[in-house]
Amino acid sequence: MQRWLEDIHARARTRLGRGRVADYIPALARQDPARLGIAVYTNAGERYVAGDAETPFSIQSIAKVLLLTLALRTHGEALWQRVGLNPSGMPFNSLALLEAERGKPRNPFINAGAIAVADCLVSAFVTPDKHLRDVARRLAGNASILIDDEVLASEWQHRARNAAAAYLMKAFGNLDNEVDEVLRTYFSCCALAMSCRDLAIALSFLASDGHARGPGERFVSPGLTRRINAIMTTCGMYDAAGDFAYRVGLPAKSGVGGGIVAVVPGRMTVCAWSPALDDSGNSVAAQHALELFAEELDPPPPDA
Repeated sequence: MQRWLEDIHARARTRLGRGRVADYIPALARQDPARLGIAVYTNAGERYVAGDAETPFSIQSIAKVLLLTLALRTHGEALWQRVGLNPSGMPFNSLALLEAERGKPRNPFINAGAIAVADCLVSAFVTPDKHLRDVARRLAGNASILIDDEVLASEWQHRARNAAAAYLMKAFGNLDNEVDEVLRTYFSCCALAMSCRDLAIALSFLASDGHARGPGERFVSPGLTRRINAIMTTCGMYDAAGDFAYRVGLPAKSGVGGGIVAVVPGRMTVCAWSPALDDSGNSVAAQHALELFAEELDPPPPDA
């Protein structure tokens, strides 16, 4: 596995130089587009890394998986009265459908949907951002995971579009708490800094019927794990989810920090990171690494 992962890393490096780093959040614009890391965590507890897999980066929208999981743990199926389950077919920060659909976001992985989910956590916890950070630390087994204050400040300074979505939902009665409080929680969660290794371990419950870190404690039920994976498949890669599902075939969630986490249910979790993005906001080199990974995970027999 280690040699194979290093080989995938070397081949995926051929995609470096394509795409561009996210620049609408100034703190992300300084990322080095030549970085590439890959990490795998198996259900047996085996860990494999290649390249820059232990370098922390801003996880951005990957945090929406944790937001959604915690909201479903606290609110259950009632969450779906406030957020939809269908792909939007629009960019992740689009406002086009929100007014027409009376403030109910299409799914929890677009920005408006994640803001509505964050509102649920603001209602449930005194310090929801710190609660999510502490959950991430526990799931990853890394007490040094932090919220990046520079990224948080940068997102807050450039919050106009997300604020517009939040106020529109507030106008339709789909936001219970004050907009600024909800936005700070949402931005804080997106500003978590984690490595590929951290993310592969933290989200391993999605590959192991809800057990945190392989055979460890049960974090969520098997049924909830299956449903979260389903939403990742249909909505996890922004408006390119269908293309990624066809090419890679694994539940996945990306972030504009350049990370992508993918799940091989029943077997392992893999995270790849490289900061340069395509037009949909997904990492070019990380996508290619995951495509190679999926293609070669179960090679055909020699006589096939």
